Amino acid sequence: MSKISRRDFFGRAALVGGGALLASTPILSSCTGKGDKVVPLRNPEDYYIPTLADKADDGREIKAGLIGCGGRGTGAAADMLNAANGVKFTAFGDVFQDRIDESIANLTEWGYDVSGAQQFVGFDAYKKVIDSGVDVVILTTPPLFRPYHFQYAVSKGVHAFLEKPVAVDAKGCRTVIAAAKQAKAKKLAMVTGTQRHHQRAYVAAFEQIQKGIIGNITGGNVYWNQGMLWYRQREKGWSDMEWAIRDWVNWKFLSGDHIVEQHVHNIDVFMWMMGGAHPIKATGFGSRQRRITGDQYDNFGIDFEFENGVHLHSMCRQINGCSNNVSETVRGAKGWWNSEDDTIRDYNGNILWQFDAKAAEANFKQHDAYVLEHVDLINHIRKGEGIDQATETAMSTLAGVMGREAAYTGKTITWDEIMASEMDYLPGEPDTLTLGTLEAVQHPVVAVPGDGTI
Repeated sequence: MSKISRRDFFGRAALVGGGALLASTPILSSCTGKGDKVVPLRNPEDYYIPTLADKADDGREIKAGLIGCGGRGTGAAADMLNAANGVKFTAFGDVFQDRIDESIANLTEWGYDVSGAQQFVGFDAYKKVIDSGVDVVILTTPPLFRPYHFQYAVSKGVHAFLEKPVAVDAKGCRTVIAAAKQAKAKKLAMVTGTQRHHQRAYVAAFEQIQKGIIGNITGGNVYWNQGMLWYRQREKGWSDMEWAIRDWVNWKFLSGDHIVEQHVHNIDVFMWMMGGAHPIKATGFGSRQRRITGDQYDNFGIDFEFENGVHLHSMCRQINGCSNNVSETVRGAKGWWNSEDDTIRDYNGNILWQFDAKAAEANFKQHDAYVLEHVDLINHIRKGEGIDQATETAMSTLAGVMGREAAYTGKTITWDEIMASEMDYLPGEPDTLTLGTLEAVQHPVVAVPGDGTI
């Protein structure tokens, strides 16, 4: 059954990489180092390893709703339908009717049955979808709206898949963290679009690092350098808000800028490998060189400092004609892991561990992390077990926000400062927004480090 990739314009090949494999299977190759005793960073009961089955267990029928019906949301809906039997999309919501029409047409063309689904249009469509009787919602609008859609879903006892980032500002991150706490009390399942947490090779490497194969983590490098993303030129009849939403990846109030919207993947991987530790401060720079629309930068370089002198070098760029690199490296006292070849080496170049992609291909049929994250979500829903990825993704998102503000201002920003910040990009209450004029579009302001312009 054919379907679009979840995020064509990001280049799935670069994002997903080679093979994938569940860490707990016996088909990982490992060459143990000589001499030094391996001391675990954490005990196994202190971290989560997902069960990455090819498909979710069968069980009760699950009614799903899609909020945000663009290409991203439509791809995620197809991934959920691929992940499990007995899932039915019964409601679609978007600000624009044409996005709903296109989403339903694409899903139908790809062979999925979405007939009879209710359709809701407007800024309050998310409430109507959630109130329609669904069990789970996919939240894939521009991320500015994610915290408020998630908050409402939790209040109604509805499970959620939240695409990353889960917010664009400090207030939004705190809103997600608070809602996730309520969701945990209700045993709701909350899985996010940080799909590397469900990519077999990454999960296997994570387990090896937690077992202590590279020793205490001492630093790392993370990159998302690629060409320019898509953009939309303004069309006749589009209001400020309509243009901004249709061109959302280029506007910082809707996307958070690409260090938050896209590079959060890589920052999140390092924080995950660190056991959920967050940076304590960030210093960096960035600029706008060739971006065509919006008000964002197109490059960032950030130094994130963690406790105990650990530094993470973070770099992201969206400029055509430059060298590309989407990868993560984690360095420890005894060795280092690199995501490009799924290998852990010591500092003499000896391979300590390598992911066995051929064995993975032989033992599993499903290798798409975008599908596997929905396998995990549906399994938790059917078992009545909660899972909270929302909190950790909110923390990774806030780290991206901290790095962005460090670049925008030219100042060192601390974690305590960004966590307490009243920064709020939402131009009004979620339900009272209109497709009207916007100051941010009428007079876009690009941040200038050092002069207080943000």
